[in-house]
Amino acid sequence: MDRNQAIGFGLIALLLLAYSFFFTAKEEPARQAAIQETAKVEQLPQAAVVEDDSLAQARRATALGAFSAAATGEATTTTLENANLRVTFNSQGGQVEEVLLKNYETYQGEPLVLFDSESSSTDISFTSGDGKQIKLSYLYFTASEVKEVQGEGGTSGKTVSFRAQLGDGQYIEQVYTLFDKNFLLGYKLDFEGLEQQVSGQNITFTWTDQLKQLERDLKQNRDKSTINFATVEDGYDNLSIAEETVAETVEQPLKWVAYKQNFFTAGIIAGSQFAGARMEAATDPADSAVVKTMASQILIPTKEVLDGAGEFTFYFGPNDYKILKHIGHDFDKNLDLGWGIFSYVNKWLIIPAFDFLENYIGNYGIIIILLVLYIKTILFPLTYKSYVSMAKMKVLKPEIDAIKERNDGDMQKTQMETMKLYQEMGVNPISGCIPMLLQIPILFAMFNFFPNSIELRQEPFLWAADLSTYDVFMKLPFTIPFYGDHVSMFTLLMTASTILYTWSNNQVNTMQGPMKFYSYLMPFIFMFVLNSYPAGLSFYYFMSNIVTFGQQAAIRKFVDEGKIRAKLEDNKHKIKEKKKTGGPSFTERMQEAMRQASEKEQQKRKAKK
Repeated sequence: MDRNQAIGFGLIALLLLAYSFFFTAKEEPARQAAIQETAKVEQLPQAAVVEDDSLAQARRATALGAFSAAATGEATTTTLENANLRVTFNSQGGQVEEVLLKNYETYQGEPLVLFDSESSSTDISFTSGDGKQIKLSYLYFTASEVKEVQGEGGTSGKTVSFRAQLGDGQYIEQVYTLFDKNFLLGYKLDFEGLEQQVSGQNITFTWTDQLKQLERDLKQNRDKSTINFATVEDGYDNLSIAEETVAETVEQPLKWVAYKQNFFTAGIIAGSQFAGARMEAATDPADSAVVKTMASQILIPTKEVLDGAGEFTFYFGPNDYKILKHIGHDFDKNLDLGWGIFSYVNKWLIIPAFDFLENYIGNYGIIIILLVLYIKTILFPLTYKSYVSMAKMKVLKPEIDAIKERNDGDMQKTQMETMKLYQEMGVNPISGCIPMLLQIPILFAMFNFFPNSIELRQEPFLWAADLSTYDVFMKLPFTIPFYGDHVSMFTLLMTASTILYTWSNNQVNTMQGPMKFYSYLMPFIFMFVLNSYPAGLSFYYFMSNIVTFGQQAAIRKFVDEGKIRAKLEDNKHKIKEKKKTGGPSFTERMQEAMRQASEKEQQKRKAKK
């Protein structure tokens, strides 16, 4: 590792630390984080209280006016299910009561319920013609039989409708459709014949959810949970996750709103558009039972519902790029693949290779090893160029040492003569740094891919029980600042392999003094950064170091320093011949400018004396 490579590693480390700092949520001191519903919905006396006795229902019927015909009844449940989901509905309100993801479990091995009546609720409220505020949860709906339906492309599914009869051909109907092998739940809201009974421009869809812990690492679970949304005009956006409580009101049309967790998302997508929304997310660090509390009040244009065009789609499922990319409207951004170029590297380079390997190999540790070989094969030209640059520097080390000795501490003069030597020999002094910088997009793509890859969730490898979170080789009885309260063996292996790689490079480079010390400090910086990151990421970096070490050992056998010296001497001769026929090069003009600046500086010093 020469000086330029060390600078390259240093830039990578600084960017990695900055990336970790700015894109990871910070938890502040605990304070009250309970979210109160902010939609301006007037609570009806007695009507908001769910009571079973007939007297309470009679009082509620009186308070609901034109909607009193649906104020009495008995709450029942109905279920739709396919191979992926089981969705349960409650006839009181006709809303979703529970969503079970069939093919996933929590970190404790329990069924993964993404939405339930204890921690989650949805409701729809609107203003009646006489000024009363009505919620669908005040009304009782009659469920139809579950029917088979056929969708586009020959897909089949099941549908159920919930209707609240109001008399004289007037009713409120909610229709849900769940197709096979899908995570999408179709939803249609229709206010039939209620043009005179419903006022106001918007109907409010209220959604509150106290996210339950689904992953072992509560901090990671919180860091990855937020409210995402997409406006019709500007596309994807999200609430910041760096605050204890954050809220935002969007007054422009929206396409969707989603409650995104580490590996799963629950969202609602408009068939046309929402009129706006207010969204709020809160974290109480002192409450370990709740990951985050989400609350939204989403405005649905009243006219659409009255015209029978109130169509929406719920998504309850994993943050899997293969699934999300088909939904459209930037919904795939619920899977955080990184910013800008890093996202494209993941979409076009990493994910296709990972999916291909996944089709043939069931062990994800083996898949990671093969992924390393795939990436390292692509990067091999850069690795070769970097090593040849180090070999050139090693060949020129005697001349560089002589320049340092001759100038006896005059750094400016030493630099000028060193640049002149490089120019005479046809050596690019930054050629060792550039290959390292060109690898940064892949480095940061992996930094996003592994923490968000649901494929690694709960997949064991060697001593790691779950490659999607850190492996605990040893639990510490105390917490080390910036490191944590555990020892990750994969992170230690990554650190040791980086030290070995650095030592190997230092055998052929010209770096001395502080820069050499700095090259050995880098692995320890990475150790602190990655100790609480997924084991899959540390294992990838470990294997990457081992493969790179092997590549360089092979390259070393084929790179003849004698031939490199002869090549440099030949370059020197050609450059001299070129000078005779042409003017000064850009490098020579730079050297002359540096020489003149040095002379002026020396003259100023003499004048001061």
